[in-house]
Amino acid sequence: MPILLSFFYFFYFAIIGVYVIFMPKVLSMIGYSASDIGIIFAAGPLVRFIMPFAFTKGLKLNIKSFNIAILIMFFSSVSFYFSIDSFYKLLFSNISLGIGLSLILPYIEVISLKIIGKERYGKIRLFGSVGFVLVALVLVKFLSSADIALNYLVVLASLTAMAAFVIGKNSEINSKKVEEVHNDISLLSDWKLWAGLTLMQVSFGAFYNFFTIYETDYGISMDMTIYLWSFGVVAEIFMLFFQGKLLRGNLLLILQITTSVTAFRWFLLFLFPQNLTILFFSQTLHALSFALFHSAAISYLFHLYKHKSLAQQFFSGITYGLGGFVGALYAGYVYELFPRYLFLSTAFIALGASCFLYLWSKRVSSKN
Repeated sequence: MPILLSFFYFFYFAIIGVYVIFMPKVLSMIGYSASDIGIIFAAGPLVRFIMPFAFTKGLKLNIKSFNIAILIMFFSSVSFYFSIDSFYKLLFSNISLGIGLSLILPYIEVISLKIIGKERYGKIRLFGSVGFVLVALVLVKFLSSADIALNYLVVLASLTAMAAFVIGKNSEINSKKVEEVHNDISLLSDWKLWAGLTLMQVSFGAFYNFFTIYETDYGISMDMTIYLWSFGVVAEIFMLFFQGKLLRGNLLLILQITTSVTAFRWFLLFLFPQNLTILFFSQTLHALSFALFHSAAISYLFHLYKHKSLAQQFFSGITYGLGGFVGALYAGYVYELFPRYLFLSTAFIALGASCFLYLWSKRVSSKN
């Protein structure tokens, strides 16, 4: 099973590499405005936010819904061929892709944490980072038209679908038992925790959707921008491999530190958008602001709540979904109106995430 999971993460995050690094630039090249790009790329995260609530209202999280999600992901990736020139068709394709992705990854994450544990999770998950960086380094050499990016998207979606199907078929997870667990997740009473996790992803909206555009607009070449992306992922891989011992410690403290570091990272991008030395340094911080934060967050929620699959869905839906939606929409309009201050504003958002997580930790401490 670890080998199958490694293949899945490799192909899944290779898709994310195509989607995050290249698609915004492709849309910009063919005439979409920054606000259009923000709206289009906000659609997927919005769906990811909505989907977990359907599972609190009777929709069953089982192998059948997982396999349906695999089909939706594949066919929506194919639909990009027919929608790239139409804003509304492309918006629909992004929504469909968001539905598929919103179900697949949380299901796999539960399998990973149950089978390999949080200490070994990073050594399997790092194959996703390898896939992300390899597709970035390869595609930058061949990206001369939108069709090339779309070809990569469809091929990788096909490979991801096959890996996910085999994992689902051979998984030891008993989906019925998962569904019978009482829903102990209270977003209202635990709002400080969820606000902190969500604001972190809001701050990433500018980076995921506009970092390539931001740097190339400041005169950094496309090749160098891809090297910056890749360098950050290499730092991420390093952290995923060695983070096991860190995750045995205080997970809440890790979340507070990583959100604070992220605020500093965005502030550096605001101050020095053309300084390659500082840009490469800021990318090393991806090891903390993504790799360690993500692993600490899913591990903390896995142990905090009894309904583990729904907890991972809410993490994906609320933080990456709602946070990604707000972040993409926000970044699109800010970059169109006040491009110079995009990363300054997101630095304050990440700092707010750290403050909410600090308040949550105080609440937890007072209960113990």
